[in-house]
Amino acid sequence: VDGLEIYSMKIDSKVTSRFAHNVITSRAVNRGNVSKEVFFDVELPKTAFITSFSMTIDGVTYPGTIKEKEAAKKQYEKAVSRGQTAGLVKASGRKTEKFTVSVNIKAASKVTFELTYEELLKRQFGKYEMFIKVKPKQLVKDFQIEVDLFEPQGITELEAEGTFITNELQNTIKKTFSGKKGHISFKPSLDQQRTCANCSQSVLDGDFTVRYDVKRTTPDNLQIVNGYFVHFFAPTNLPKLSKNIIFVLDTSGSMYGREMEQTKEALLKILDDIKEDDFFNFILFDSEISTWKETLIKATPENLDEARKFVRHISAQGLTNLHGGLMRGIDILNAAHEENLVPKRSASIIIMLTDGQPNVGVSNTQEIETAVKKAIDGRYTLYNLGFGSAVDYSFLERMALENKGLARRIYPDSDAALQLQGFYDEVSNPMLIDVELNYPENEIADLTTNSFKHFYDGSEIVVAGRFVDSNQNHLSVDVRGEGANDALSYTTQQGAEHTAQAFQEQQYIFGEYIERLWAYLTIEQLLEKRITATGEEKENLTAQALALSLMYKFVTPLTSMVVTKPEENDNEEGIADKPTEGIDIFTIPGTCVVYAELLPIVKLISIKPSFTTESYGQSTRIDGDPHFIISVPQKKDAICFNINENPGVILNLIHDPVQGITVNGELIGDKRANNEAKIQNSYFGKLGIANKQLDVKLTVTPETITIHNGEEKTGFTWLDSVTLQQAGLTLIINRKKDLVLSMGSGASFVVVLHQVWKKHPLHQDFLGLYTLKSDKLSAQTHGLLGQFFQPIDFTILEIHPGSDPKKPDATMIVKNNELTVTRGWQKDYRRDPKHGVDVPCWFVHDNGAGLIDGVHTDYIVSSLF
Repeated sequence: VDGLEIYSMKIDSKVTSRFAHNVITSRAVNRGNVSKEVFFDVELPKTAFITSFSMTIDGVTYPGTIKEKEAAKKQYEKAVSRGQTAGLVKASGRKTEKFTVSVNIKAASKVTFELTYEELLKRQFGKYEMFIKVKPKQLVKDFQIEVDLFEPQGITELEAEGTFITNELQNTIKKTFSGKKGHISFKPSLDQQRTCANCSQSVLDGDFTVRYDVKRTTPDNLQIVNGYFVHFFAPTNLPKLSKNIIFVLDTSGSMYGREMEQTKEALLKILDDIKEDDFFNFILFDSEISTWKETLIKATPENLDEARKFVRHISAQGLTNLHGGLMRGIDILNAAHEENLVPKRSASIIIMLTDGQPNVGVSNTQEIETAVKKAIDGRYTLYNLGFGSAVDYSFLERMALENKGLARRIYPDSDAALQLQGFYDEVSNPMLIDVELNYPENEIADLTTNSFKHFYDGSEIVVAGRFVDSNQNHLSVDVRGEGANDALSYTTQQGAEHTAQAFQEQQYIFGEYIERLWAYLTIEQLLEKRITATGEEKENLTAQALALSLMYKFVTPLTSMVVTKPEENDNEEGIADKPTEGIDIFTIPGTCVVYAELLPIVKLISIKPSFTTESYGQSTRIDGDPHFIISVPQKKDAICFNINENPGVILNLIHDPVQGITVNGELIGDKRANNEAKIQNSYFGKLGIANKQLDVKLTVTPETITIHNGEEKTGFTWLDSVTLQQAGLTLIINRKKDLVLSMGSGASFVVVLHQVWKKHPLHQDFLGLYTLKSDKLSAQTHGLLGQFFQPIDFTILEIHPGSDPKKPDATMIVKNNELTVTRGWQKDYRRDPKHGVDVPCWFVHDNGAGLIDGVHTDYIVSSLF
């Protein structure tokens, strides 16, 4: 591509006792006659820790060095002050984060990139899964994936698949396993990589997944090597415990529409999977709390049928009384146990789903955490599912971890219902409760978590530790737990001799794998405990995790890898960080200024309150479909997109469920259709602005302005000059120009009238919309435009020529999506109301797909109100 050729890419994975050591090596050459920038980017599992990175250019190696984050940050800031680059690792998807680095190399020079990362593979649904993202972005002469597995217990099954694998490529996956060893290779030729004959585009774009399981002649397996041990516990053929499950569901106004429909779809499928021995109930919370039943109900066929009817009629409205919903669920579980309504040997679980933040009842998150922890008192497990980006995810995570559960994001995509059902499947089959693995205290110096509230079918418990005496080669473990019929209690013993003998057979085992597995698991758990800790305890946990991260050279949230890159004038430095939930460590805080223009239709501006409407005159640009522009000042850039829909369609632009404010707009078309145009021009010909709290609605057309106050109706035309105060709102009409609508202390709107020549053969009058003081709207504000009132971040990678020489294409990472975008120009009427100013922006195709939440058709509504 442009004289740059990746002639070799190899992904080499070694998995030993579930611990994966992965090395990605990419070799590129500049075949041009001038210096070129070569990019290396790869997507890694979020659960992985980078351990090393290096670049070798013309025989000289430039390694990355891992440092404590603050020290690295100072080095980073020094590099930034010199105008250099940084920020090499970014979140890029549900499962992945992206490592990116680039370097200039001279003509005819070669560069080799080598990245190493490690992770502990977790068992789910009876299999271990290793995920490899494949995306070389061009044909590669020597492309290969090699996976070697070694499991002392023996391998029972091994499979590999790729989302991009065609029938022709299927035969290129080679798979063998026997006894303790397994091997997978994938080496497609150049022709096999092509999307079609003689194409230059690569079919290699997607996920390559390896799954396997091990033999289990005993419930557990203990391995000892060089003073460290790892203990795997996964009993089989146990009877399943019955479940007492409370679904606590957010039904506030922000869940209205697609989110609620997907939730109901998931719940209906979950009801099909609930066992007859289980007990369940539904708690709904919005402004009020409501329950399906007053007690837990057994999952008989009759009760399940009744529950399906209940679920189908759930609707969304009101505010978010999260505290009240959770406490009601806990009370019902408490009563069920106290009154012996449920079996003594059963697993009690609370699953809460919310898409917002508490804003009625007890709304202080710290108070809610304290109350919930006290009420649960270690008896039940709490799982918190956060739907979309408006939730306070750190609050949900802390509260779940404090109550022996976990939090999970549910991404608002088309498969959200499957995500919800998938999570339920993970926790739907408890086999044991209150599991404890006890080791001799005087023999073990450092032990990872060894007590677990639940053990689920198809999963695995992993405990690792370090011996006081590094020469110790024997260990006994007492395992206890509560099963469906009786208590589980047994002792297992293991000597290092068996493990050492097993590993003599294997030549490709990497390093001190059990020691590194112990360090990985310890760091992961220290970081998790740190989430709920405060004060001195948090400082101690941080210090321990940092020391281990530096000792074992892991890039964790506490460390950074400094990458020094050779440049012509100076050394350029970059920072590789482990992204955390929320904002990137080096993101400059601040609220983005958002404005969206529907040229020549609607303009929505989020600006400082000092804005005055006099700066906006009448626009003379009247052709074209809706164009939305999102300005992101901290990037000194903007994003834009179109919505292409037919006249008559009504779009939800802004919806604030907290303040009860909604703005919808109806599209109109040209006077006559342009048969040569693939997409017809459309404009906003009618706006509906409603304030539910004030019981006021405003209908605006290019001819009239109508106020609906309850049953009363007041009408004006654009020929009037009016100042009106009524029912908590202020309306000012500037004759044949614009109107200003203020709603108490809340947001204000400006509607601008755009008039055209009455005898124009094609175009009609239309409306423009501006919002003032958008910070007065709540954090739950959504809609086609309202969603951008919250800060938005994006990253641009791989700028390259597009179909139009004047408009290059690029890859954009935004909202955990990877999009192809095009550099373009749109009119910004803020500075020049009459003619507008051309401003550059990155254009997102396909009606803003990947940028807006959901798809644009989700925002189509049936009426203005």
